[in-house]
Amino acid sequence: MPALFSGHGSPMYAVEENEFYKRLHEVAQQFAKPKSVLCVSAHWETDGVFLTGSDQPETIHDFYGFPKELFDVQYPAPGDPDLARHAATMLSQAGARLDMERGLDHGCWSVLRAMYPDASIPVVGLSLDRKSPPLAHYRLAMQLAPLRREQVLVVGTGNIVHNLGMIDFRRTGGFDWAVRFTEEVKRRILAGDYAALAGIETLGPEARLAVPHPEHYLPLLYALAVKGEGEKLSFFNDKIVMGSISMTSVLIGG
Repeated sequence: MPALFSGHGSPMYAVEENEFYKRLHEVAQQFAKPKSVLCVSAHWETDGVFLTGSDQPETIHDFYGFPKELFDVQYPAPGDPDLARHAATMLSQAGARLDMERGLDHGCWSVLRAMYPDASIPVVGLSLDRKSPPLAHYRLAMQLAPLRREQVLVVGTGNIVHNLGMIDFRRTGGFDWAVRFTEEVKRRILAGDYAALAGIETLGPEARLAVPHPEHYLPLLYALAVKGEGEKLSFFNDKIVMGSISMTSVLIGG
C-alpha cells in the first residue's frame, strides 16, 4: 500500500472541490483502496501519543468564521478499533494510548473526503506529541512501516510551508522565501535525506518563516518515515497559495 503526505490548505477546499481537491481524488484512484487509513493530522496535538479508538468517530469542525455549508459537512467513516490497538502496541515504547472520544478533525476529513468521498474506509487518527522534537516523531513513525504491508494507507496531512500571519489573500503564488524553502525540502526528499529533514532549522534561513510552529510540517515526516528502500515517490499539487501556504504533496509508492 502506498503512503502519502497531503497539503490540506483551507478547510473550504473540502466544499469548493478546487484543483487541489480534484487532483487528490485522481491520485487516490491510482492505487487499490486500502483496508483502513491511519491519518496523522496537524490539528491533533496532545501530551503523549494517542490513537482514536472509537468505532464511529465524529466529524470535528475545529474552526470558526466559515460558512454554514462547511459546518454541515459530515464524514461518517467508521473507525477501526482493532487497528488502533495494533498501532498502539507498535508504539508501546512511546506509551501510545487510545482515546475513545476523539473524532476526526478537518485536517483529516478534508483530505479523506477528496480521496474517498463515500466515507466507507475505516479511519484511525494518530496524534502529534507536542513535547517530542521532530527527530523523535520521525523515529516513532518508522515503527509504523509494517502497516503498509497490511493494506493500511498511512496519510500525513499538513503543509510544508504554513504561516498564517503572512498570508496575502490577493496573491496567487508564493513569497520568494516560501518557494526557496519548499524547493529545499523537495531536494532533500529526492535525495533521500529524510532524517535530516527533521532538523528544520538547518534547512535554511527561510525555515523560521516557513515553519513558525512545527505541527503542520511534522506529518510530512510520518509519511517519509514509512517509505521503503528504493521506493519511488512523486510530488503533486505542487503549488504555493496566498504567499505562505504550500500545497505540495508527496505520493510514496503507488
